[in-house]
Amino acid sequence: MLLLSRVDKPALLRRLFQLGCGYSGQILSYTKMLGQLQDAGNTTTLAHYLELLEGAGMLAGLPKYAGQVVRQRGSSPKLQVLNTALMTAQSGLTLKEARRDNAFWGRIVESAAGAHLANAAAGGVCKLYYWRERDREVDFVAQAGHTLTAIEVKSGRPRDARAGLLAFSDAYRPKRKLLVGGDGIPLEEFLSRPVEHWVRR
Repeated sequence: MLLLSRVDKPALLRRLFQLGCGYSGQILSYTKMLGQLQDAGNTTTLAHYLELLEGAGMLAGLPKYAGQVVRQRGSSPKLQVLNTALMTAQSGLTLKEARRDNAFWGRIVESAAGAHLANAAAGGVCKLYYWRERDREVDFVAQAGHTLTAIEVKSGRPRDARAGLLAFSDAYRPKRKLLVGGDGIPLEEFLSRPVEHWVRR
């Protein structure tokens, strides 16, 4: 995919990939990305390079679900690796060290669920988004036809795990709300079943 596309700034593409792996699971505006990358690129170039990386099966930028296509296209992307090995290979942490770092482990767990969903979305199973309004957030919103599924991923058991799901449900009435990890569906079970099982029933 990358060999078939013109890349005028290969160093920027490489640094964007490294940044995306380090920030997988986080929402980052293109302006903030440019500040981190310290390059004379522009937001249009970054958006294009994210599309190239997604086409190569490496890194995606998920848009915000807003119910309207125009608002979705203008949103800051949520960075999502398509294979969690891309995160861990650059971290330099052992498995034991990664598990001890609660914030990092939480992002690995969320990125593992996100990669499962994003790879299915690339195959046409669904469209994938995130959602956030003020202090309420839903990690993933899968849209299969007219069916909406809101998915929150947790590596622990925080008290407010369902607050974002409830707020999203009030606004958009999804067919189902899923909590993965914590007191919800075990992560292993979620990953062991095809995404169709969760978003199309």
